[in-house]
Parts: sequence; structure tokens; C-alpha cells
Amino acid sequence: MIHPTIWSMLFIGVALLVAVGIALLVSADAGSLLGLTQMQFGQLIPLVIILVIFAAGAFSRRQSISSIAGNFLVWAGLFAVALVGYTYRDDLRDVAARVVGELNPTTAIVDSQGGRASFRRGLDGHFTLAADVNGASMPLLFDTGASAVVLSYNDAQRAGIDVERLSFSLPVTTANGTGRAALVSLDRVELGGIARRNVRAFIAEPHALQGSLLGMSFLETLSRYSVAGSTLELVD
Repeated sequence: MIHPTIWSMLFIGVALLVAVGIALLVSADAGSLLGLTQMQFGQLIPLVIILVIFAAGAFSRRQSISSIAGNFLVWAGLFAVALVGYTYRDDLRDVAARVVGELNPTTAIVDSQGGRASFRRGLDGHFTLAADVNGASMPLLFDTGASAVVLSYNDAQRAGIDVERLSFSLPVTTANGTGRAALVSLDRVELGGIARRNVRAFIAEPHALQGSLLGMSFLETLSRYSVAGSTLELVD
């Protein structure tokens, strides 16, 4: 019976030869192999070698041929899973983003190449979007009925606005009834990677508004925004 150490040495030697052969094959042909480009497959070769070395460590113990074969199948399966995951990493990233969007509707599902950001409807039936206003994170309620972005008094303070110097002289109607607001210009508003500067906004007087609103002064700068079912899509 061949000593397990010899099996390990043979296994590592053959694996290294196969890895080098694949590298030479890919280098000779700048096309693709198994759906991967030359660079992508080259990046996988170190992973193959590392997996083989770990597998050889498991085989170095005194085991039967059937046990060694079983271990080999396990490691081959792990490598296959890693290869599939690497090949479809972009699709898996999209799936993960959708899962996060379902669990946390305020989080955007971002398509940076298409300049799109999608949000899921919350359990309350509204679209509440995670936004960055003047560097401060805060939720904004999607509201096409609001002529401009409207910040609550507390959110305005978080955004670095000196609310003590504002003049609340503009009459407005809110969910709590009539109130007054001050007109300002926000340095920067960003949602799902879509950013705008110098956005016109209203600051509600204290206790007039519980949550802030994403109104038309931001939405009208977009190429398109639409609601389909439970999904809101913003297009830069």
C-alpha cells in the first residue's frame, strides 16, 4: 500500500502541473476558458493551488483509498462552488442587494452603470429613502405632492443648518395642519448614488413636521422616476 505522504506529494505535483498547463494554455490563446477571461482565469490559479495544498494536508494522515477519494470529492465540490460563485459574482451581488432591499426598504438597490437607484415600498405603504443631506444621513419620504424637499426642524439641525437664524415666514400645509417654513438651499442631497447640489428646500418650524420629505425640487432634476408595483426607481 502506498504511503499517504506519497499520495500527497503525487497529488500536489499533478495539481501544480495541471495549473501550469492551464496557465500556458490561456496565455497562448487570449480568448476565454470556461467563460472566464485570461486575466480572470489567471487569478483563479493561486486559489486552485491553495485548495490543493489544504486538501493534501487532509490526505497526509493514514487513510484508506476510499477515504482519500471521499476527501477529494469534497474539495472538488468546494472548488466548484467557489468557481461558480466567482463566475456569477455580479449576479450574486445583485441578488444580495435585492435581499437587503427587502429586509431594509430604505436601502437603495444601485445600478451604477445605468445610473439607477431602486427602493422597495415599506410595510406602511410608503417609500422612505435613505438619503445624505449636507453629509448627514436621514430618511426622506417620497412625496410628489411636495413642491420641494422639506426638512423637519431636527433634521435641518443634523444637516448643519443654523436654524436659529432662519425666518419661518412662508405658510405651508403639513400632515399636522398649517404651519410656517423657511426657504434654504441645501449644499448636497444624495440618494442611491444620485447626487444633486444647491437643492431648493424648506425647513419646517419646530414640531410642524415629524419626518422630512423628498419633493419635486430634487425629483424634477432626474431623467425619470417611476413607481411599478412595490418598487420606486430613480434614474439620474
